[in-house]
Formats: sequence, C-alpha cells, structure tokens
Amino acid sequence: ATIGAFHGKSMGSLSATSKVIFRKPFLPLIPGFRHIPYGDADALEKEIASAEYTGEDIAAVILEPIQGEGGVIIPPDDYFPQVREICNRYGVLLIADEIQTGMGRTGKLFGIEHYGVVPDIMALGKAFGGAIMPIGAFISTKEIWEKMTPNPFLHTTTFGGNPIACAAAIAAINVTLEERLPEQAAEKGNYFIPKLIDLMSNYKNICAEGRGRGLLIGMEFTSDEAGYEVAKGLFERGVLVAGTLIHAQTLRIEPPLTITKAEL
Repeated sequence: ATIGAFHGKSMGSLSATSKVIFRKPFLPLIPGFRHIPYGDADALEKEIASAEYTGEDIAAVILEPIQGEGGVIIPPDDYFPQVREICNRYGVLLIADEIQTGMGRTGKLFGIEHYGVVPDIMALGKAFGGAIMPIGAFISTKEIWEKMTPNPFLHTTTFGGNPIACAAAIAAINVTLEERLPEQAAEKGNYFIPKLIDLMSNYKNICAEGRGRGLLIGMEFTSDEAGYEVAKGLFERGVLVAGTLIHAQTLRIEPPLTITKAEL
C-alpha cells in the first residue's frame, strides 16, 4: 500500500490504510503490510526487491487510481504502466481500489483506464450501489477465481450477493452506461476544473492548488483553518463539499455525475 492511502476501516482494509489516527487505536493490525510513497515506481521496485531478497515475498500491491481521502492526488501518467510492469516481472498481483474512482467518477468507467493498465483485482463500492444500497464487489481474473473452485466455501458471507443490493448495482451499471455518465463526468470536469483553478489563483494567500479528473476534484488550501472556513461558507450557501480523511487541507468537490453545466 502507499502513504496517503485510504482503503477503509475494517481490520483488513485498515491495515492498508496509512493514517496513524485511524490505525493506532486498533494496533496490532494484520502483519505484512508495507507503505511506500504514492506515485513513485522506483520506491515500489526497491521495496519488492528487498522483500524478495529477504524471503518475505510481496503478494500484491494495492493502489487507488487517484488517492481520494489522501487529497485527490493524481499520480504521474507513467506511474501505473511502470507498476504493472514491475508487478509482472516479480509475480505480484496488482489491486486497483476503485471504491471512489469507479463507476464513472473520473471520466472513465474505472479510474485505472486512464493509464491503459489492466489490474488483476478491482474493488468496487459506494456508487456501485447507486447511492441507495450498500454493496461492494471483488472483481478479478479467471485464473484468480479458479483458486476458489476446489472449495468455494472458503469465503462466504451471510448477506453477500443478496438480491436487493445486486438489483440496485445492476441498475446502477445500466444507468451509468446508458446515460454515458463517465463521458458526462469527463466533459463537465474539463469545463469546471480550469474555472476553479482560475478562481483559486485570485486567492493565493489561502489557496494552494486546484486539481482533479472528471468530477473527482480537490481544492487544497494553505492551512486546515482556511479549508474549514471555505467549507463553512459553502455550506451556508447550500453547497456541500467533503473534507479528506488523510489530507485535511484539501476539500473534495464530488457533485452528482448528472449535474448540469448551469448548476456547476
């Protein structure tokens, strides 16, 4: 996993999450996780090579296509292609955490598509349930799924695959594709983000950077206090924004993919 990563707060996902404030109360967590700088393929290769040398082989690398809670951090364009090549060379699985970036949010159906890379495993959630039903999905290759064939009861769950949640997810997929929501997100992001960056440039005393892809957008401020005041002012005007759990100086703007240009 990486520094700045957020993958959840249950025991397994919390082990991959990086922020001490969430991790420390529940230590010890699942052993074997290592955290390296995000966007640094050289650091990844050094970590994998070191682990292999000492006999502690790495099973998988889990990454967000864009770090959401970390502050809407977009990696270099060549980062994921390099990661894919490194994983192939060392026999390591690549897991794409698409919980926030999936289902069209970044202008592609899946965020990983921006980099022309196919992961071994994808995790879906949040928008996957159409904002109505809580549902997540583990998506993988035939080769990996076949490991479950000898005993499919190795991993089961009482409410897993329940029909109501699955119906909501299928409907969400259909609407996302039929209404071309990824394309809408890309178009609206290309319209909104430059205007946001231009606006923030007028307030350099409190604004550090505006960035984003599609409709996953971040406003980074020079201090937490500045971000809080801006968020408060937006709330008072009926505009809801979200903070980030890892990088508190950044506010996220994540409007519905169906938002109109007039509303933007």
